[in-house]
Amino acid sequence: MSQPIIETHALTKDYGNGRGCRGITLTVGTGEAFGFLGPNGAGKSTFVKMLVGLIRPTGGTATIMNEPVGSIEARRHIGYLPELYRYQEWLSGAEVVMLHAKLCGIAPAVAKRRVPELLDRVGIGLRGRDRVKHYSKGMQQRLGLACALVNDPKLVFLDEPASALDPIGRMEVRNLLQELRQEGKTIFLNSHLLEDVELLCDRVALLNNGNILQTGAVSDVLQEKTRWHLCVGGFAPFILTWLTEATGLPIRVTHLPVPHGLSDCVWLEAELEDNEQIGWLNSLIVEQGLTLYEVKKAKTRLDEWFMNAVSGLSHRGERV
Repeated sequence: MSQPIIETHALTKDYGNGRGCRGITLTVGTGEAFGFLGPNGAGKSTFVKMLVGLIRPTGGTATIMNEPVGSIEARRHIGYLPELYRYQEWLSGAEVVMLHAKLCGIAPAVAKRRVPELLDRVGIGLRGRDRVKHYSKGMQQRLGLACALVNDPKLVFLDEPASALDPIGRMEVRNLLQELRQEGKTIFLNSHLLEDVELLCDRVALLNNGNILQTGAVSDVLQEKTRWHLCVGGFAPFILTWLTEATGLPIRVTHLPVPHGLSDCVWLEAELEDNEQIGWLNSLIVEQGLTLYEVKKAKTRLDEWFMNAVSGLSHRGERV
């Protein structure tokens, strides 16, 4: 791991009602993209709020770039997009970002140049002239991302940064985060969108009921293979034997719900090393005179890791 930018030791927040988080020891390296996962109510936002200095821990220690969390020195290095954001609806988007620049002590000449660049970068562009009250939730989320980046932080905390975005917006934000990584920034990503975490992050930690259950490198969690499901009509058992021998790939019958009206079909599951192999497998099946009704990538492997880790455990949830 590179030089640590975040270090916590037994960091704890006890609200006295069973919520909060307990004894979290964690290290995040400089330039790393770190995914922080957990069910609703697990304590993820509490942990992030301690790191950015919004709430005080009741136990343990934490530093950002060797400075105590909550100190002015630590805050100078961070940008933060909260999950629950609200901006002055009577201001324009550009005015909101300019206000945050002023709060960060950025020189007016620098802010005047940086704010329009950021608005373009997050996909707001000329709509930065519009008042926030005319923004959709997704536009406000983009605005919050611009505010988080206005001080050119070394470390960016993002709490559900794409929750309000459509698929195109999610892809654009994901590309932006990749660019930030290439610039050497550290990203701490708290997200329910496990596909985004899988594509972006180096390591992940899983929190449940305020405790860390597991941590690990995403590459170790995912390994290298992807599972695909294929709905095949006219299938016979000898076909499976032939396919596995012809391809050398692990292929098996799996018990998924068969589409209505297709009683003669089965679902096959194949573990593939790259996406090119699925095209090859499709062509082999069709060449055998079988009907290929549907082909889809299985649930993301990070989803499976997450579900296996929390299976059978109690969760505080949102209503406890």
